[in-house]
Amino acid sequence: MTPYRNPDRLTELMDREAIRDCLYRYCRGIDRADEAALHGAYWPDATDRHGAMASGPVQNFFDRCREAFAAAPRNIHLVSNILIEFQSPTRAHVESYFSALQRAGSGQAALSGRYCDVFEKRGEDWRVLHRLVVYDWVETGPAPEGDEASLFGPRAPRGSAFPTDPVYQFNDISG
Repeated sequence: MTPYRNPDRLTELMDREAIRDCLYRYCRGIDRADEAALHGAYWPDATDRHGAMASGPVQNFFDRCREAFAAAPRNIHLVSNILIEFQSPTRAHVESYFSALQRAGSGQAALSGRYCDVFEKRGEDWRVLHRLVVYDWVETGPAPEGDEASLFGPRAPRGSAFPTDPVYQFNDISG
């Protein structure tokens, strides 16, 4: 299928930025255990095939995330190489590379792969309708010994879950 090219170039540019913002909102949601941000990246009728984590209706993925959030994990997700190919004014195929560092309990992993997404625009909002996670690299191992205060030393503030992470305190940061 030949990619769709919107004759209104400004609308296409704004749509591209909205899709990127959605990907970044997903990363914040998963890394900060921010369920509202995570839910805001997907349509309620979305599907997610996330390997062993979950497959099927996106609610399955949300349920597994909620279980993981209860274990107070440390996550960092980075997205790059975002290739957006519009299929119509309201649909886009989006391939995004990701790198993730994950630590929970006694283990940790470094993962890299790609989010192969179908995005859909409803009204003015772009969100994931279908996601397939493709894994291209994984390294696992034991988590370092010691508590976080020892591991981070003088490096503060440390990242944390919603709502205590400093990103949610912008008024305190700027004032």
